Amino acid sequence: MEYTRQAAAWMMMGLCVVMGIGTAHGELTAPETEPSSAPAPQPPGTDGKLVVHEWGTFTSVSGTDGISLEWRPLDGPTDLPSFVYTQANPGPDNRPVRGRGKGSGRIRMETPVIYFYSDRPRDISLRVDFPQGTITEWYPRAQVTPPGVNWNPFQVRPGPPPTFPTEPTHNHYYPARETDADPIHVRGEDEKFLFYRGVGDFKLPLKASLTRDAKVQLTHSQQQPLGRLMVFEKRGDKIGFEVLADPARPNATLPRPALNDDLGDVLDRLYTMLIAEGLYPKEASSMIETWRDHWFEDGLRVFYMLPQDLTDTILPLHMTPAPTELVRVLVGRIELLTPEQLDDVHARLLKAHYSAPQRRADLIGALNKDYGRFLEPIIGRIMVRLTTNDPLKNASWMPWTLSKE
Repeated sequence: MEYTRQAAAWMMMGLCVVMGIGTAHGELTAPETEPSSAPAPQPPGTDGKLVVHEWGTFTSVSGTDGISLEWRPLDGPTDLPSFVYTQANPGPDNRPVRGRGKGSGRIRMETPVIYFYSDRPRDISLRVDFPQGTITEWYPRAQVTPPGVNWNPFQVRPGPPPTFPTEPTHNHYYPARETDADPIHVRGEDEKFLFYRGVGDFKLPLKASLTRDAKVQLTHSQQQPLGRLMVFEKRGDKIGFEVLADPARPNATLPRPALNDDLGDVLDRLYTMLIAEGLYPKEASSMIETWRDHWFEDGLRVFYMLPQDLTDTILPLHMTPAPTELVRVLVGRIELLTPEQLDDVHARLLKAHYSAPQRRADLIGALNKDYGRFLEPIIGRIMVRLTTNDPLKNASWMPWTLSKE
């Protein structure tokens, strides 16, 4: 089904704020047209095919100067159900890693899920390598050894779905099940997909920075063209976005979005971008639903579609039998720190510095709530630019602010 503006509005009713959004019109934005009338790809019938589709996200944090920052995406409470395996709780096939394991890096590989569509039951072996990173979470059970994760073997079982594991509380893990993919069975565990996450250190093809006049500067370092690209910003209850009309261009400068857009326009456009990359409609909808609370939080960010050739280089996938069709849609997300964020956090840290310990703890707690996992790289950038007479320069309590344990 199409992810229409009305459907998007209904899906967002659970948000605690009402967001308003407008399409900024500029020579680098896509023309204001309705989504393509070309038919969206549909799941195959029973015609002998074995189709494999995957979606996921590579999240990075960039300073205003375009430098990709190291951060600790695993800090803080987990956002996954407890049945998902982790380095500390790896299940019967792996040895546990003490502490949080690989916790820091420049790239957070978030929620790749792999779907299977088959005309009949099949035994499959599949391995995904991550040579420039570490696998940190996965489900169902698998062998996780450098350089990747190995499900070998498992069964694809077309037909009525079994009972999948759930927990009473809402979790953004579950929407990925809302597709027509066939269930899989892995050594006693049932799921709708293979799931994995990781942390890595490698260069992605797009660099984003802010110019002196507060425009978004994009630099594309690869020969192969990117897929569609969107610049998105949210401040409070205001939202805006820009879509790059010619993603093949190696460099471009866009104004920061005018914050007068409509949320339905953003969701429709992202849905159309994902469909254009080859996802089935329900897959595109499930990806947006999975990440809607994170993709549309306060901040300035760039979304772009990685070429599948580059995905295959970063995450080599080995599968027996070979699929009839393999579609891999990895979305790059650059979290671009803004001067407004740096100034806000700096001012609030100064206020905390001059406060009594309990009040200071409350103020830092509020900062953690507002900026979450991106607070540490923001503070890191602030510390770099501090003058010698800034009270925070040698504040003995500052290291505490970087720990959310």
